Amino acid sequence: MRTSRIRTVTLAAVTAALALGLTACNGADGGSKAAGGDKAAGSGQSRSASDGGGKGGAEQVNGGGDTGGGARSTTASGGTGEAAGKGTSVGAGQCRGDEMLLTAVHRFAGQQGDHLLVTASNKGSKPCWVTSYPAVKLGDAGAVLPHSKKDNPGGSKRLTLQPGGKVYSAVNLFDYGSKHHTAQSFALALRGANGQSGPSYSVALQGAKPQFSWNEADVLNWNTEKPYNF
Repeated sequence: MRTSRIRTVTLAAVTAALALGLTACNGADGGSKAAGGDKAAGSGQSRSASDGGGKGGAEQVNGGGDTGGGARSTTASGGTGEAAGKGTSVGAGQCRGDEMLLTAVHRFAGQQGDHLLVTASNKGSKPCWVTSYPAVKLGDAGAVLPHSKKDNPGGSKRLTLQPGGKVYSAVNLFDYGSKHHTAQSFALALRGANGQSGPSYSVALQGAKPQFSWNEADVLNWNTEKPYNF
């Protein structure tokens, strides 16, 4: 009987010990899993913070950072340059005939390329602009000459003349040898931005051959370079 009780007690003790051991193991495993879960969560939060910080930094640089500031500075610089260029034109008024020195020279008389070289000089104290082509009437003819169909484009732009500055035009003469007109002077008027011509001024030709003849004639736009300069 005593031996049986001792075995029973021993078995109960062993069973209890095993149960405690298993419980301890399960607790340890659960703790490890929980710790691992915390670490994973921590890593996830770290990545999120890192990714979020990276995107935020990039957006800050691209949006309102130095790069964006540099782009705005370039635009502002370009805008200033453009405004300065326009300012010169906007600040200048249209050239007036009474403030211009208008001269003309007969070139290649009687030859191919026969024309009147017209020079307009700003004799005023302020910048002014011209545009399009001058309104020209030759001799006593009442009609204003047309614009040359062979002229280069760009006649609508404004050419700003500083005091003392010059621009050039040309009156192309086509003389067919008979039934032509002859003159030594012509009338010239400047055109406004709307194409309308202002007051006319008489221009006498200079040079060795001031007299010119024509059956037909047309006019070139104002230019900063002399036409037919050869």
